[in-house]
Order: sequence, then C-alpha cells, then structure tokens
Amino acid sequence: MSKQIGIIRLEHVPDALLDISATDLHQLFPRPTLIQLSGNQPEPVFVSVLLHGNETTGLTALQTLLKRYATKPWPRSVAFFFGNVQAAKEGVRRLDNQPDYNRIWPGTELTECTETRWAQEVVDEMVNRGVFASIDVHNNTGRNPHYSCVERLDGQSLNLALLFDRLVIYSPYPKGAQTGAFASACPSVLLECGQKDDADGAIHAVEFIEQCLQSAAMSCQPPPDNEMDLFNALAQVKVRDDVNFSYSNPEVDLLLREQLDELNFVELPPGTFIGKLNPLHPQTPLPLLALTDDGRDIAAEYFHIANHRLVLAKPAMPCMLSLDELVIRQDCLGYLMERIKR
Repeated sequence: MSKQIGIIRLEHVPDALLDISATDLHQLFPRPTLIQLSGNQPEPVFVSVLLHGNETTGLTALQTLLKRYATKPWPRSVAFFFGNVQAAKEGVRRLDNQPDYNRIWPGTELTECTETRWAQEVVDEMVNRGVFASIDVHNNTGRNPHYSCVERLDGQSLNLALLFDRLVIYSPYPKGAQTGAFASACPSVLLECGQKDDADGAIHAVEFIEQCLQSAAMSCQPPPDNEMDLFNALAQVKVRDDVNFSYSNPEVDLLLREQLDELNFVELPPGTFIGKLNPLHPQTPLPLLALTDDGRDIAAEYFHIANHRLVLAKPAMPCMLSLDELVIRQDCLGYLMERIKR
C-alpha cells in the first residue's frame, strides 16, 4: 500500500475485500482507497462507492463483479474508489467532523482541505488515463424508484443514463458532486439504487456496470424522446437551520407528514399537505428553503401556510424526500422537479 494525499492506492484485490461488510471495511481500508485493475480496453470505467457511509449497495455490487472477474480478464480497465470508510463503520452518511464526500470534488464550494485535494488528484489521474465513463453508486434513505442523475444533457451522458433506467434527472447541483467533476471528461452518471436493503438495487447496479465494461463506445446521438422520462431538478428543499422539526414529536416547530417519502415521483396538486406548524410557537417565515442551482430561494413559489398547515402552493413533483432526520439536517429534505420536454 502507498499513500498519496491521504488515500490508499492498490493494483490488486485483497482477498478479504470480496466478502467484507461495509461496517468492517475500515479494518481493511482505514482511508479512502483507489483500486486500479487492467483490462482488455485500456480506458477505465471509474466507479465510486460509499461516498456516503450508509449507502452500501455500491460495495455489494463491486464485490459481485470482483468475484465474477477473479479468474478471467476484465473487458475494460477499471478503477474502483471506496470513499467514506470511517462513516461506513458507524453506518452514517458522514461523521460530524467530516465534509460530505459527495461535495468535495472539483467544482466544490468548500474551502480547500485534505479531502478536496485527494478528490482533485483522483479526477486528474482518471482524466490522464482517458477515463471511459464515471459511475457513482448511491442509495436513497426514502422510498424512490431506481433512477439516475446527470449533470449534462449531451447524447453520451443521456445514453449512459438510459443503460440504467428510463427515469433520469438532470441536476447541475449540488456543487462538488462526483458526477459533475467527471462530466467534462467522459459520460458521467449517479445511480440511485433504492434503499440499501433493496437487493434488486445491487443486481441492477451490477448489470449496468457490466454493460459499461462491454461497451466499445457511447453514442453521441441523443436517445429518442419516447425512450426516456427526463426531469429537471428545480430546487433543493432544506429545513431552515433555526427550525426544529420531527416526524414524531408534536412539540417541535414543524411536524412533518408521516410517510412523506410516499410522495416521491408523484405529480402533486396544490394544497398537498407537507407538515404542521406548532400553533403555540411564534409565527415564523416559511420553515423550508427551496434553493435553485444559483442559490435563489424559491420556497415562497412552492409552499404556503394555511391554518398552521404547510402545503404546496403550486403543482410539483418531489424526489429523494427522506424520513431520516439526521440526513435531512446534514443534506436536505428532498428536491422539486419538473419534466423536461425535448
């Protein structure tokens, strides 16, 4: 093992990796680790997993592939990046003293730190090797169908996304995401593989990565409109920092609707109930922010308060709505989308 800007770099697969759990992975890789393996085609497929420590489907998918190719050549060179192994040890998205590992990549708004430096190093090396495609594997904490996210709407990016599922979200933010960092160098996609206990998620990810390994090229011609359901992420919805919220405690400022994640990918009418404001607390501004990619807050366009009820003010389709209160604080409540008509 060698160390370069904080990460471990390998050109072989430790036997223990094939069956180790995410919570034990830190024993094998105490720091973020990049494994590079040669294949029949030299331009590598780059796959990152565990950028969020509680999203384990990517590890399961890579273990399946590593076993599959243990005794035969890879169709294409690969580079596998294992991210936040210390957060995985605790089963959380990130530790309190860490940045979000999917906000540290080139283009980030974070102040330069150890994590942003090694992220830049990884991207630079993959670009120098002529990276063929970039794949970032994630899970949702709430109920969602399987879908992918892209940061560009060019033909190659859309064709790569379509290999996974016809449901695709164009999302040019948050800044510093892995997908955006690679988007100018190669087709780049983030996979959302359902919740981490969804066994089909790992199977789906394996099938997708296998297709990428077998592909000689990615078409520049955009796929036909009728083959893809394409959405634009309009705004990232956050709970204001000064608002106490809960799904179960009625004494907080904002009591969110039970099973809010059942609204994901549903076209909702105005008046849809989101949560209840505590009538005993002083009236505050809207408890939610809805931030566009340029930082504007458009919450007042999409939400209003009626009789202490927080409801939608106009039609909207949410995605990634989460029931995990810690994740909501660390990241966001979810996103608002609109359909893109090409």
